[in-house]
Amino acid sequence: MAAKPRLPRDGDEARHWPLYCPTMARTPLRTPAGSPESGLAARILRSRMWSPLKWIDGGDHIELRRFAGPARHAELLTTPLRIAHVTDLHVGRITPMAVQHAAVDMINAEKPDLVAITGDFVCHSQLYLDALAELIARYEAPVVCVLGNHDHWSGAEEVRRTLLGVGAGVLDNVHTTITLRGEALQLVGLDDAYTGHADWQRAVHGLRQDLPTLGLSHIAEEADHLWTAGVSLVLSGHTHAGQVTLARLNELALGRVIGHRYIHGVYGTRTEPRPRGAVYVGAGIGAAVVPLRIGERARREVTIFELGASVGSFEEHHDDQSPLPGRPPSERVQARRIQQVEDKQAKRDRKARKARGEPGDGR
Repeated sequence: MAAKPRLPRDGDEARHWPLYCPTMARTPLRTPAGSPESGLAARILRSRMWSPLKWIDGGDHIELRRFAGPARHAELLTTPLRIAHVTDLHVGRITPMAVQHAAVDMINAEKPDLVAITGDFVCHSQLYLDALAELIARYEAPVVCVLGNHDHWSGAEEVRRTLLGVGAGVLDNVHTTITLRGEALQLVGLDDAYTGHADWQRAVHGLRQDLPTLGLSHIAEEADHLWTAGVSLVLSGHTHAGQVTLARLNELALGRVIGHRYIHGVYGTRTEPRPRGAVYVGAGIGAAVVPLRIGERARREVTIFELGASVGSFEEHHDDQSPLPGRPPSERVQARRIQQVEDKQAKRDRKARKARGEPGDGR
């Protein structure tokens, strides 16, 4: 198998990066023997006999959802491009590796031109960085990604180094242009906004308006900024769709209580070339606390975007939807989030010094 070419990294000048996507036979998604979801109780809960509870899922079921790209991409692309989007892997003890591998197999079977991953690669620690590296290396298409809040909490430099080490491209508040099947695609990647690392103005500086552009941001609300710079489609994550979507409990918790404008799915518009755009919030693969997901919209998810296809040319999971009112975090909240990252890094530094037998700082 031909080696995957290196994707652009932070600091590289914008240029065309030739990419290659090898082919692979379709791999069926199976339930691993001995996994919790293979038990009788789980099968009964997911059966139609329990109609009110049929969307309870703590197992490995992954929804494959497919959407067309925005009208602007259809205008600018002569050859359609297939982009696979996955988010919030949270590689660690909460999410079985069998689930992680199933998601990769599902994406490889779709033969995408590019895989976009929008943050939260790890879950609370660096204990599973080797497992993360093995997982990312399984993708047969080139991988481009941005970091999320869990990556910064756990150690952004270590997560970034792991991703780069297996050939993934990490975009930290930069944009670049890649070439897929002879088509130029402009990529804009924002670092995590939740922990105060996003800089959209830096990322879009010098952005070309004559190329189809795809944005990546762990926090979906950054799309409001990117749209003004001509980024017509933004992929994001962070919310896990709320993990409980019955009776719109996810919108109540994440929208009214926390203040998110975008919870899960497509928001904005893909049918108007300008001036606005669309954002897609993925439901994610992993979990950071409990793996239970309740509701059809909450299920683990792999999403395929057919860039160059027009909305309405094939059946989609749902139409573009309206955002919630939303509420940006206060300065006090944002400062607390930034301090949290610094405190966690200081704790890791003290632990490393202790392991080396060096004197501590007295705290």
